[in-house]
Amino acid sequence: MSDASERHAAIMELVRAHNRVTVEQLAAEFAVSVQTIRKDLNTLCDQRLLTRVHGGATLPSGVENLEYEARRRIAAEAKDAIGRATAALIPNDASLFINIGTTTEAVSQALLGHSGLLVITNNINVANRMRVYPRFEVVIAGGVVRPSDGGIVGEAAAGFFSQFKVDYAIIGASALDEEGTLLDYDYREVKVAQAIIANARHVILVADQGKFARSAPVRIARIDQITTFVTDHCPSERFRTQCRAAGVELIEAE
Repeated sequence: MSDASERHAAIMELVRAHNRVTVEQLAAEFAVSVQTIRKDLNTLCDQRLLTRVHGGATLPSGVENLEYEARRRIAAEAKDAIGRATAALIPNDASLFINIGTTTEAVSQALLGHSGLLVITNNINVANRMRVYPRFEVVIAGGVVRPSDGGIVGEAAAGFFSQFKVDYAIIGASALDEEGTLLDYDYREVKVAQAIIANARHVILVADQGKFARSAPVRIARIDQITTFVTDHCPSERFRTQCRAAGVELIEAE
């Protein structure tokens, strides 16, 4: 990995930890010129990983989600660890929903060593990954396909999931707030997620710690509607308290 790539990764970690960084702070941290840091921030902003603000940069927020490829690169190692930890909870011969999201896709990758799974999904990427294995039965929802990430959303998809009652549901979220609310950007996706939650016996939320630093406008669910929360790290003591009060199992993957 080049010095610039290592510095970009370290900058992202700092922004996730502090939500906002300044050019001067980063120049001092990495012992490089402010011009080098400005170039770094411009590169990360071009990739939609950061948003420029006066004097520095911050994590993207608001009503627009990050581009799919940019989201897939964020916290990739953490998502892989979450995927492995979640797959360990799923027995062979189980039925499960897998929702839209780059972290849920990491779970599907980690499930490839299983057998006898019935996988019902509205995620084209998950379906394409798992359909080539004859030991899985893969069922895909109908509805509107989002060109940005291959997610299938809308009323038709929500109605499709309501036909089933499965053992497990694997869902993600675009943002988590400390009051115990799961949030997303697309109300059409939220309708599907709510149908998934309502029709699974065991609901597993998968989300990396960066989701605590983001905001989104549409409510998916409350934490007390979740059975298990798998993350790389939960930085919010208040959210931990919410999990304990709701009887939600919190698993921090390594």
